[in-house]
Amino acid sequence: MALSLMYITNSPQVAEIAQDAGVNRLFVDMEYIGKEDRQAGMNTVKSHHTFSDIENIKNVTASGSSELLVRVNPIHVATSKYSSSKEEIETAIACGADILMLPMYRSRDEVDQFLSIVNGKVKTMLLLETKEACESAEEIVKAGGFDELHIGLNDLHLAYHLNFMFELLADGTVDRLAMLMQEYNIRFGFGGIARVGYGTLPAEYIIREHYRIGSQAAILSRSFCNANIVTDMDELKEVFKKGIMDIRACEKSAESMTEEELLKNHVVVTELVNDIKNKI
Repeated sequence: MALSLMYITNSPQVAEIAQDAGVNRLFVDMEYIGKEDRQAGMNTVKSHHTFSDIENIKNVTASGSSELLVRVNPIHVATSKYSSSKEEIETAIACGADILMLPMYRSRDEVDQFLSIVNGKVKTMLLLETKEACESAEEIVKAGGFDELHIGLNDLHLAYHLNFMFELLADGTVDRLAMLMQEYNIRFGFGGIARVGYGTLPAEYIIREHYRIGSQAAILSRSFCNANIVTDMDELKEVFKKGIMDIRACEKSAESMTEEELLKNHVVVTELVNDIKNKI
């Protein structure tokens, strides 16, 4: 069970490097409505990609093995500043999206609106990152109609007023959601990972948690490779090549671990998370 690795970029050159290194999904991020307000002052990615970016990255995926994932805005009506969800979703599909991700949903009604507009034209992914979505997860998952779900730890931990996003992994929230996904046979993933040996919480511990709970996807975070900082293309190729090779090696090791060993890793993760949150 190799994780589907996703990387956010609107650069065709970076996308090609990522794809060649083994990234499974190139991620165009059009979400911006409300994002600045809820993440004000935080060092988070606010991409605000465009329809042209979808077309440009589609040119890369069309000749490669990766899929094109597009995160649209939360369900919204048209205003003087932006078009409606219907127009945005239909245009994203026309530009070449293979998978559409709905962020910040709070109700089954919003999910139904999203699925109705997509109308089976492409695959659909829900990004569970609000308190309301978390607390109504069983109702939404049971109703189905979507292809997969990703648990977004960044906004979800803010919704619960936590200090550190991986507290949700330590306190049982992610486990509960994972069990629900497995019960209804829904493909799911959670959070992001940095490079092996790096990160506030080293990636190898997180990768083992993916295997413990049956997760199938993760986003490669800015800590894995920030293409805005690493601008030399040869260096970037090496970062991606080695970084993904290390992740796959760590996955192979995790796959051979016993349930007891994976549980011991979870205990270590919980201890590390508690130590980190108390220092924030």
